[in-house]
This record gives sequence, structure tokens and C-alpha cells, in this order.
Amino acid sequence: MSSSALAPAWLTPPADPNDLAPGVWPASAVRDATGALVVAGASAPALAREFGTPLVVIDEDEARTRAARTRAAFDAATARRGGSARVYYAGKAFLSAEIARWMIAAGLHVDVCSSGELAVALAAGVPAASIGYHGNNKRMWELERAVTAGVGTIIVDSAIEIERLAAITERLDADQTVLVRVNSGVHAETHHFLATAHEDQKFGFTLAAAEEAVARIRELPHLTFAGLHCHIGSQIFGVAGFRESASRVVELHERLLAGGDIPLLNLGGGFGIAYTRADDPSPIEELADGIVDAVADECAARGIALPTLAFEPGRSVIGTAGVTLYEVGTIKPVHVATDDGDAERLYVSVDGGMSDNARPALYEAQYSARIASREGVDAPALVRVVGMHCESGDVVVDHEYLPGDVTPGDLLAVPVTGAYSVPLASNYNHVPRPPVVAVRAGSARVIVRGETIDDLLARDAGLDSGPTAEEGEG
Repeated sequence: MSSSALAPAWLTPPADPNDLAPGVWPASAVRDATGALVVAGASAPALAREFGTPLVVIDEDEARTRAARTRAAFDAATARRGGSARVYYAGKAFLSAEIARWMIAAGLHVDVCSSGELAVALAAGVPAASIGYHGNNKRMWELERAVTAGVGTIIVDSAIEIERLAAITERLDADQTVLVRVNSGVHAETHHFLATAHEDQKFGFTLAAAEEAVARIRELPHLTFAGLHCHIGSQIFGVAGFRESASRVVELHERLLAGGDIPLLNLGGGFGIAYTRADDPSPIEELADGIVDAVADECAARGIALPTLAFEPGRSVIGTAGVTLYEVGTIKPVHVATDDGDAERLYVSVDGGMSDNARPALYEAQYSARIASREGVDAPALVRVVGMHCESGDVVVDHEYLPGDVTPGDLLAVPVTGAYSVPLASNYNHVPRPPVVAVRAGSARVIVRGETIDDLLARDAGLDSGPTAEEGEG
């Protein structure tokens, strides 16, 4: 019975359903003599025995290398055009104390978008002056916390926020540097939930409204306008969107120069990575050259100086460093009627799901998977990897080919889970969130502790006193 009718056009049966596609897996990922997956010298079966499953594994050197490579790419691209760069790690992709330290060690700054992320960054030792603070609804106490901590840059998102900052800085007699987030009107070629520069959405000012916002900031004695910020979206593979956005933002930048110097222009991040072998993202050096050239050309055409350019990669730094390990629980063949006759898909259920990776449910995100405890011997079979949750949309990997002998008890590895998996994790169905371990040179250490059932029960205030379910009320 054929399964090809159920497979999307971009997915073709691999010659070897045990292979590890370059660019999708960490560079260190290999199979050992037994066929088991090894990441950074650490065996997947050994990791599962020690820490359990689900388990998020982060290749530390992969993350550090990508961070350093990104900084070097933008440093080189801006230096070639007579300028300089500042690279922030977008903490929303995945922020923990250890990861923050890796980023600072690689020469990156860190941006945050909540009081919790700010607290993690500061507790990890990130210098406050190296932090950028985002968010469309920063509350008064959060802004005051940022100002008193000495956060380097606050990216203002609304007229209300400007007035809140004015009141706080006046009361504290403190100065604060700000950027103004603008929507360039350029639509990133991505899922509409990931496109952030069109006008009909919650972030930032329109290009027209931004001029009034900047004028107001320049009136305020304790606020310093340092530049514009524009982020066009996420998971973007080429430079065309950045080039068009740059032309519009630089035009606004030029008009604003009449009111004073503007030292910085932040073009955000959103650089795409490969989640499947069908994805073909541009190398970061190519992106850096293309984006910097776009801005430098626009500035040269207008006869204005190239400002310091800032960028905010997150996914492209940490995403490929992550691999999630699951244990297979059940296998279920499902027969589907198609125009070409009956087709079969294997449903492979694992011991995690949308509580540890919500992206497939949120964005219809596509992932890859491989058996991690051994090599399969059967021909490729079309599978859908699903989670354990009481939800039909609980899909981990929508379309993939695995060896047809995949079986309960196998370990399954899903790559590219370093970004937006742990931060979006939940306790849906009262499932504890998994631990995160960093692996390096064959050793592993926990960098985010996993939750237990006891942790979940401890949060339930109804269990603090009174009768238990077994005791009843009578």
C-alpha cells in the first residue's frame, strides 16, 4: 500500500532513513558503532537513562560557535563598509543563565522582552548596559526596574510607554537611552503569526507615527533617542525583505537627522534555519553582507553616514544546537482513502508532545525525526510523530520517513528544538516540563531542571489544606 499520496511535495523518501541531514543536526551529531545517535560525544541512550525522557539536549559548542560566527559575520560586513556592528542574542528564543553566559562570552549583547527574562539575564551576570528591553506592554514597575538596573536600551513601542518612561525618569532623576520600534510595512515571507512589520499588528509605530514619537522623546530631558528599530519577522531565508525594509527605514532615519545625531539603527533578526532537509537557508555571512550592503547603499545614496548597525539573532544561534529525545510508546498504522486509492501512514506516539514543543500546533512548523537508539533496518515508511496529549493537534513531526521497523521502546530524536521549544513549554494535561542538559566533549550537565509531579501539586493552592480527594468531605 503506497504512502506517497499522503506525503507533501517537499518530502521524498530518503535513500537511508537513518541518515542525519547536514545543517539540520548539530555538526557533532553522528552514529556510533551500535547505530545510536551521539551528540557532542554524548550517547542518546546514555542520556535517556541518566535524565529520562523527554529530554532537551543542547550542544554547547554548537551554540557558542554559531554565536561567535554571527558576530564575526556582522563585524566583517560592517567593517567592509566603514561601519561597526552590535549583535544582541534574542533571549526569547531560549534564555537560561548558562546560555546567557555563553552569549556574553561570544561577544554578544542580550535582548529581553519581559521582566522575567530581564531577571534571568541580570542574575546570570549579563551587564545591564548590554541589555536591550523589548515588549509592547511594559508595565510601570517593569520600566522602573529596567531604568534602575541601568538597562542599556529600552525599545519603546507606544506613545503611552514614552510618557511612562518620562514620568519614571523624572521621578528618579535618571537618564535612559531608547530606540523607537517602527513597522516598515514590509511583509516577511513567513507564517502570518511570525510577520511583524506590517501595519495591522500590535508592535511598534507606523513610519508616519514614528516621527511624532521621536519628536516627543527629544522634548524630554531624561530620554535620549538613539535610533530606530525594525524587525520584519522570523524564519526568513533571503535578503530581499531586509533590503526593501532598509530603504524605508533609512529614508525615515534621514528625515530624523534634522533633529540631531542618530548613532544606531537596529534591524532586528529573524534569520532562518533548516528544520528539514528541504530547507535551504542562506549562510549567515551571506545574509550579513546582503543586509549591511542594503543599508550602506541607501545611506550612500542619501549622502548620510552609516550608523552603527544592530542585529538580534536568536533562532539562528541556538535553534540547531537543540535535539529533543523521546521514547516511542505506541505505533498505529492508519489507512487513508485518497484519489489514488488507499494509503497508509504510521502514527508514532511519544512520551512528550505539544507541552514541550508547541510550534507545530502554533505555526504548523515542520520538523525532522530519526531513531536515536539504533539504526532501523526496514525500508522508509511515512510516519506522523504525535504526542501523548488529549488533543488531535498534538503533532510533533507532521511528515517524516522513518525505518518501517520503528517500534515501542525506541528512542526518537527530533532536531532543531533549541529555539522556541523550552520557552513555549507548558503543563498541558498536567505534564511536567522536561529537563534541559548541555552536552560538551562527551559530558552532560543539567542547565534547566525538569519538573516533577510534586512540583505541579505544590502549585495547587487547593492542596495546601482541607480534605484530600481520597478523604472526601464527609
